[in-house]
Amino acid sequence: MQYLIDASVYVFRAYYSMPDDMVDDNGNPINALYGFCRFLGDFMERVTPEYVAVLFDESLSKSFRTEIYPEYKANRDPAPEDLKRQFGQCRRFVRGLGVMECASPRYEADDLIGTLVEHGRKQGRPSTIVSRDKDLTQLLTQEDVFWDFAGKGKLRYEQIPGSFGVWPEQIADFLALAGDAVDNIKGVPGVGKKTATVLLQHFGSLEKIYDNLDRVHEVNVRGAKTLGTRLETHRDDAMLARQLTGIACDAPIDDAEAAMQPSAPKLGEINALFDEAGIGTALRRQAERVSDIYRH
Repeated sequence: MQYLIDASVYVFRAYYSMPDDMVDDNGNPINALYGFCRFLGDFMERVTPEYVAVLFDESLSKSFRTEIYPEYKANRDPAPEDLKRQFGQCRRFVRGLGVMECASPRYEADDLIGTLVEHGRKQGRPSTIVSRDKDLTQLLTQEDVFWDFAGKGKLRYEQIPGSFGVWPEQIADFLALAGDAVDNIKGVPGVGKKTATVLLQHFGSLEKIYDNLDRVHEVNVRGAKTLGTRLETHRDDAMLARQLTGIACDAPIDDAEAAMQPSAPKLGEINALFDEAGIGTALRRQAERVSDIYRH
């Protein structure tokens, strides 16, 4: 099993849940750094993975998706400067802990995770995706796991419909139909989550829905009589959205097989980071415990 961690989810979670009066000697906030370090240290102690990678988003405003649709994620405010600084510190911590960290100016963390999922499959190795982002469930097959660590727990392939209404392979189609306000993806106007779910349960995929527009009126949803016309009118919107909601699995990642195998933490680098941030003994001791695990 390989473990692929969606870092931004846990950095943001720490930033908004930890007290913002946690600061270093210069008054710079360290709440996101502290919370993320504790999360990753807990994870490494608890799981002791043989293969693991931590994937970051390098930019919210530039990716191959913004080339397709410049308004992609344009509704999001830029990250505060103090959070940007802490993201950099979090990446330093991951490297210091001896764990692979990766980001790309063209691909999002989701795409890096998708690429490593595919790499693992070629090696006969399933993946556990550590995240809270339902978009990533589209990568699951029967052998894989979606793990909301320190949250709702683990979900396997067959449990996804019970949580999200559709099967993993339908998630990208679902988002293309219903839209995704978080990422500023419009989808088909007038098609909400319920209608998208029923359409996919009935027809199976976005492609098959559009192959059977003359039968859409049979679906038991409000406005079914005019739904086929609405879908036809907004076909281009749906197809554009589908290019955005699908996860790319072909990002260039060098030497992934070796990089995903963790090495013993570089305690000197971690302590230097913690000295700068004014972080005390608890997280240092945790790093030492992780070091003891991976030295053997």
